[in-house]
Amino acid sequence: MYLTPEVKKDIFKEFGKSEVDTGSIEGQIALFTFRIKHLTEHVKENHKDLGTKRSLVRLVGKRKKLLSYLKENDIERYRAVIKKLNLRK
Repeated sequence: MYLTPEVKKDIFKEFGKSEVDTGSIEGQIALFTFRIKHLTEHVKENHKDLGTKRSLVRLVGKRKKLLSYLKENDIERYRAVIKKLNLRK
């Protein structure tokens, strides 16, 4: 299993306010990014796995919605998250 509770705690500690604050927007975006990277590698190896492809597309959509919400409400936090996760090139 690639996403253990310890990995989640590390992600939320680094990007959220604390390791138990799982609802922060930055933490959610970081978690979705971690999952997207993992699923992308899986889809590259298993190109016929349509269920995983669908899950990947849904995760990307969720992350996009959170990023646009953050961009509208707090542009500085948005820029910090984008820079820290290296999302935009």
